[in-house]
Amino acid sequence: MDVLYKRVTLLLIFLTLSSVSTNASPWIPMDGSNPASYCLSWRLAIETNNVRAWRTVPLQCMRYVEAYMLAGQYDRDVQLIADQVRVYLSEIVLPGDGMDAWILDVDDTCFSNVYYYRLKRYGCDPYDPTGFRTWAMRGESPAIQPVLELFSDLIETGFKVFLVTGRDEETLRQATVENLNNQGFTGYERLIMRTAENKRQSAATYKTTIRKQLMEEGYRIWGNVGDQWSDIQGEYSGNRTFKIPNPMYFVP
Repeated sequence: MDVLYKRVTLLLIFLTLSSVSTNASPWIPMDGSNPASYCLSWRLAIETNNVRAWRTVPLQCMRYVEAYMLAGQYDRDVQLIADQVRVYLSEIVLPGDGMDAWILDVDDTCFSNVYYYRLKRYGCDPYDPTGFRTWAMRGESPAIQPVLELFSDLIETGFKVFLVTGRDEETLRQATVENLNNQGFTGYERLIMRTAENKRQSAATYKTTIRKQLMEEGYRIWGNVGDQWSDIQGEYSGNRTFKIPNPMYFVP
């Protein structure tokens, strides 16, 4: 048994015991089967978009999500996705006219909000827009390292990288720009945020509209990376899309 497996096993045991000692709800699936097995199936279902419009993480899966996000599996999953993007990049020959675009989402794609969601029981609590805005204004979200490295590769390869986020332009632009810069996301073409004009649109509609506008400007969208299905579904999504895992929340 290797050292990593031992560490993950010990962490899972610790988290399960701590859920009892901290009076958290019992880690028991609704059907009475093995809790880790149930929560693994639930995570697979949401990541494949078979469970849609879910509002909160099942309470019995809180410790499972915590372990997934912090014990190393999430990092390995994101790294694998970044590696697959590079395989795709190796197949592309850019025309060199400066109109080759790549789209990245921001929250939980470029940088992580796991420390905020830890306070929200990793998504077991309902979405709190005021609380998240307060967190975002602090500008302390750490970069997701495999995506930061991928971002640098995209810039170096010659792509114009567009960061498209559902964050509010008026209240969060300065904090978001500073957070990105502080974490090493520099050299992107444009940071696109929600304005009063598209504030009431769903995330899927808003992001589709932005992609359409970019293509009307003459850009070719070679790739699109996001942690939500609403980041990558719809028209004008690009030649390839890549989904970053996120078991903590769903954005329609």
